[in-house]
Amino acid sequence: MSIPLFLVPSLPTDDTYLLDGPEGHHAATVQRLRIGQPVLLGDGRGGTATAEVRAVGRGTLVLTILSRGYQSRPAVLITVVQGIPKGDRGELAVQAMTEVGVDGIVPWAAARSVMRWQGERGDRARERWVATAREATKQSRRPWQPEVAAAASTSAVVERLRTAAGALVLHEEATAALSTVDLPERGDLILVVGPEGGVAPEELALFESAGAHPVRLGDTVLRTSTAGVAALAILAVRLGRW
Repeated sequence: MSIPLFLVPSLPTDDTYLLDGPEGHHAATVQRLRIGQPVLLGDGRGGTATAEVRAVGRGTLVLTILSRGYQSRPAVLITVVQGIPKGDRGELAVQAMTEVGVDGIVPWAAARSVMRWQGERGDRARERWVATAREATKQSRRPWQPEVAAAASTSAVVERLRTAAGALVLHEEATAALSTVDLPERGDLILVVGPEGGVAPEELALFESAGAHPVRLGDTVLRTSTAGVAALAILAVRLGRW
């Protein structure tokens, strides 16, 4: 069994740490950790600390800190611009992309997005994506938690593409394979994934004018909730992460 990871606002500087709040409740009450068991703490910003349970309280753990570490970010940071899908497919995409290693997620209000994030409804939808990314970070034992940005319009996405070190758009009519296109050696790499209806022609034209290259995964058409995950797996291998 893997050592459980709990996210904390900042890593402890002392040799003893009280894990309380929602994380302490989950550790003590849900996972029922016991004295002597190992625990991993993370701040979601590359810092980690290995610890051991010294005492168990009601919804709390007292931990003895054994060691501390830090993992730098990769030379190439991958941000997925995810067309906002309907239902829970967005959360499914966020969960899987976080586990595979995405560094940032931008919800995109695409022309063919059925769902519209507006007002309080939009705020709640983004909060669910943030919470999903947090839980997936813990599940996959990642030292870095991906940032979930505010919902972006097509024009805002275009501006991101202009300043990126590399930009790719998944498109079923592309001739270039993701497995063969050139990738940057460092900087921001942005991958655009359309919603259920795909990327509209006018959107693709705008993205290409901003320097993005259309790419395809293969002969089959994947759902919006799985396309980004499959693409990230390919990029993880090509960039030496896997």
